[in-house]
Amino acid sequence: MRSLEDFRSGKPSSYPDQSVCAEYACAELGLTFQDIDGGTGLAFGVASPTKTIHFGAGRCSWYPQNSATASTLASDKYFTNIILERAGAPTLGGEYFFLRDRHRAHRPAGHEREDALEHFRKLGASAFVKPLLGSRGDFAQAIHGEASFRSYLDEVAQSYDSILIQRIVSGTEYRAFLLDDEIVYTARKYPPSILGDGVRSIGDLLTAHNAALRSRGLSPVAVTAGRDTSLDFVLPKGERWDIPGRMNLSAGGTMVLEAPPSEAAFTLARKATRALGLRVAAVDMFTDIGGDANAMRIIEVNSNPSIRLLAQSGRSDLILKIWHHTFSAMGLVGV
Repeated sequence: MRSLEDFRSGKPSSYPDQSVCAEYACAELGLTFQDIDGGTGLAFGVASPTKTIHFGAGRCSWYPQNSATASTLASDKYFTNIILERAGAPTLGGEYFFLRDRHRAHRPAGHEREDALEHFRKLGASAFVKPLLGSRGDFAQAIHGEASFRSYLDEVAQSYDSILIQRIVSGTEYRAFLLDDEIVYTARKYPPSILGDGVRSIGDLLTAHNAALRSRGLSPVAVTAGRDTSLDFVLPKGERWDIPGRMNLSAGGTMVLEAPPSEAAFTLARKATRALGLRVAAVDMFTDIGGDANAMRIIEVNSNPSIRLLAQSGRSDLILKIWHHTFSAMGLVGV
């Protein structure tokens, strides 16, 4: 039996992780994997003796068992929040605002760029802001002060047409991955960090970190002086320095397979996926908000989640379980 690493071996670094996992699952389940884009893995088919289903990387969904409506609703952070709140699943809430005048006639008043600034002031000129339809933690960050907020709007408007503004909340962040009502795994999220080399300052290391983010199409981190350590400080070799803000794997964060301390987190995750009508989802949530062990809120729900963590953790059994669910739902196995 070939390992997952065998299927990754020899492929370019740009080859999608999910495509590797799909090829591995096909071999395990007796299906045929068909790369149809010259070995890039960006488009492929999975075939049984009677039918073929096609998949694509990028914005294409890896989970066709999720309906188009459910997936689209989940991709809009505001829609997600109002649906979950109506279902009794607490969220971080927030208000949405548009950054461009295009389509202004098709939306209600009170959600334009000038309204965003007024709302930001009402929050004390400090808020967590992110693109309404963003992913991978792109441009998701805490903003303090009107000048920084205006600069942020100018920058994010080059890539997105709308944002969500939320109160700043802190807690312990977890992800729960579900197939229907089953919790497949949970993981605790940790922030990205830079590693000292005894030569470069924190600021220089952040510059290199940001260059790597830009090369992957992600916004840089915005860290300014004023924390416990100056950005001019030279980190001793081997010492880590956590970068505040987003914890996405794609942005350099880490996740460790770990269960949240309360069964209530599982109940909340199931309630969220049921409300949105998703069969596959990753629910990100804060627990222990403000030091209260019983306080938890949903951050967002991902209808097209990566399973890179499972490959990094050597859990090919769970990768196979997830793809088996997809292939079964599409009638490729078990029929």
